[in-house]
Amino acid sequence: MSDMMNKAQGYGLALLTKLASSDVLDQLNIRKLVERSLYHGSKTGFSTLSKTQKAFKSSNPQPKQRLNPQNKNLFDLGLNEEQAMLHEALQSFASEVIYPLAAHADHDAKFPPELFEQVQELALNFYALPEQYGGVAAEQSVVSNVLIAEDLARGDYALTAGLLSTFSVINAITRWGSQEMQSRYLAAFAEDADIQASIASQENTPAFNPLKLKTKAEKLDHGYQITGEKTLVVLGEQADILLVTAEYNGKPDVFIIEWDDSIAVKSTPAMGLKATETATLRFMQTPARRLGDDDFNYSEFLDYGHLMWCAMAVGTCEAVKAYCINYANERTAFGEPISHRQSVAFMIADMAIEIDAMRMLVWNAASLAEAGKPFHREAYLARLLCAEKSMKIGTDGVQILGGHGFTKEHPVERWYRDLRATAIMQSGLHA
Repeated sequence: MSDMMNKAQGYGLALLTKLASSDVLDQLNIRKLVERSLYHGSKTGFSTLSKTQKAFKSSNPQPKQRLNPQNKNLFDLGLNEEQAMLHEALQSFASEVIYPLAAHADHDAKFPPELFEQVQELALNFYALPEQYGGVAAEQSVVSNVLIAEDLARGDYALTAGLLSTFSVINAITRWGSQEMQSRYLAAFAEDADIQASIASQENTPAFNPLKLKTKAEKLDHGYQITGEKTLVVLGEQADILLVTAEYNGKPDVFIIEWDDSIAVKSTPAMGLKATETATLRFMQTPARRLGDDDFNYSEFLDYGHLMWCAMAVGTCEAVKAYCINYANERTAFGEPISHRQSVAFMIADMAIEIDAMRMLVWNAASLAEAGKPFHREAYLARLLCAEKSMKIGTDGVQILGGHGFTKEHPVERWYRDLRATAIMQSGLHA
């Protein structure tokens, strides 16, 4: 009976709708009557549907059957207790410590030394160090690492890149380093918190391809030597230890270098990432050690780096969105906040949609990597989306602020410049 009633109402409403679009109604002067009937028919139909749904719910009181979380094939978006605590602490650190330093750091193109002191109190690098070397990580968690990058980047993109440079080198040595490399370097990081490190992967070539490197590695009787040049190295001049990508036996590989006199350094200011003091390093037969063994996966090395840049883009885009919401609610034009304008509201809504899509792809790739499953496709898709949408969000952030967005009075122009690095940087960080 209920089914027949629903069908009858459906046919009736369909007929009324068809009639409402006809010119005959105007000729007969009955348009208002039909429109009133259509309105009441719709109202009755929805009322009946609501009652039917209520009756259906009451007749099925059993809760939905859900898969046990441990048996789900989908990645879990819930944070464990440790991740939740870390998430809260890092967001506070980003807003209270990183953000206030960001504008001056960008203007001066100088990484603030006091930030290193504060991050040591946070013990950030110990989240990357394994337990046997004094760290707090029972095992590597790629998901936790991208969460760290995302949360810190809410304070500033460039400063986060600088903070994560040593963190990334520790991650890479933990994941790929031989037992000898780990004993030598991880123990050193644990004992001396002042040791700084960075990854040198970018080369000054048009449309740089990280699989085709001009930097070369040569095997010697004792170790290796590196010859070539890298650019846009984050905190390159301050690094005590470098991970350098170079071609070896016709394939790209990664080597560990301790700073010495055979390295020439030149400051290389860029459009963005100014606070990271990006530098060009020239290696002139510099002594090196090979990071991994023959099972080293260079493609995964790049993918882990891309995930960190993408996670930072997500965090910075969240900062752009939050700033634009506050600005749009406070800025008035023609007697009302500009957030009442659909053009502004829709731009902010699009930001929220794209940020969620970016985050889902990054977290999905990270969860697969953590589970030991192939994740190259997912990391590649995440990078494509983050490179495109983070630039759109940065552009829209400047646009929403209008003329103010073009000035250094507001941080959106800095975020716009920094977010371009998401598409440019190849590795340079490591999850």
